[in-house]
Amino acid sequence: MKTSVKLVTALLLISTLSFGQDITKKIDSIIKDNYQKNPDVGISVGFIQNNKEYYTAYGKLNAESKTEIDKKSIFEIASITKILTTNLIAQAVLENKLKVDDYIDNYLPKEYVLNENLKNKIRISDLASHQSGLLDIDFGKLIELNPQQPVSSITKETLATLVNTCTELKDYGKYRYSTIGFTLLGQILEKVYGKSYDEIIREKIINPVHMTNTLTKDFDVKNRTVGHNPDGGIQEFFKWNITAPAGLVKSNAADMMKYLKAVLNKETTVGKAALITEKTFYKVDNRELGLGINIDNDNKDTLYMKSGDSMGQSSIICYNRAKNWGVIILLDKRDSKMRQNLFNIITETVLK
Repeated sequence: MKTSVKLVTALLLISTLSFGQDITKKIDSIIKDNYQKNPDVGISVGFIQNNKEYYTAYGKLNAESKTEIDKKSIFEIASITKILTTNLIAQAVLENKLKVDDYIDNYLPKEYVLNENLKNKIRISDLASHQSGLLDIDFGKLIELNPQQPVSSITKETLATLVNTCTELKDYGKYRYSTIGFTLLGQILEKVYGKSYDEIIREKIINPVHMTNTLTKDFDVKNRTVGHNPDGGIQEFFKWNITAPAGLVKSNAADMMKYLKAVLNKETTVGKAALITEKTFYKVDNRELGLGINIDNDNKDTLYMKSGDSMGQSSIICYNRAKNWGVIILLDKRDSKMRQNLFNIITETVLK
């Protein structure tokens, strides 16, 4: 009997290892094929399954460099920062600092004075699920003024003016992507903790998860990739300033695997907080949102994901809690179509 149990255990282990190796070979083949067709686009991919990490990468850090991109190469994760911000909001919930259905009125800095029509209307969850109805930053106009650093002119004062002069929430309860919503979430966090957003994210995510190469300030590091705009021109790393909670973070595949490992572990603080962000707060037609994260329910398979696009890089993160896997894709060029195509091929032909 003992021999039979040992034999079955050994066979299961071999089967699991073979399955994992098969998946990683397929993912590597997909990424390699894409790079051969697009040699001007560097790429780094991390995959985690049942707590085991796998990586693949192609390309150089920049056109003049001989250094290959690898799992430690730094990219802009851009709007993937939003799921870090909402994880912090969920951690504040766990600490009884706030509730997601609280109105934002009493959590905003004193500079903000909401119009009477907006008082006791907008909830924290509305900000985090892009349905607050607040006017947003005009990125198109800002890009025209400064294509390298569009948000450099945004200050606390300009944001306060934008919010304070808003007299009506014309599309409250409807999805409209919002940078200002996540900026306000960051300021709410600063008020409840009495610390800067940078201090909070380091204390509650970056340090405890040991994301040693995840950057929020000094981006001038040797293993940094060079971003490229859609036309192939060199693009500076984005400095988000006051809008940091919406897209500041720079990281790499290795660190984002650490984050996914923490998310998929329900015993960690980050994992417990992630469960709160995964609850549905918006659902209309085919769009379903948690707190900062997109939810895709397809064939009884639930995926949680978030994409990111800076002016010069594109990325996407996704995980399947039930099947215990996660993936991060990082490109050194702003190309949302390529990013989405790679993601679709990997999830549809390999992971399902």
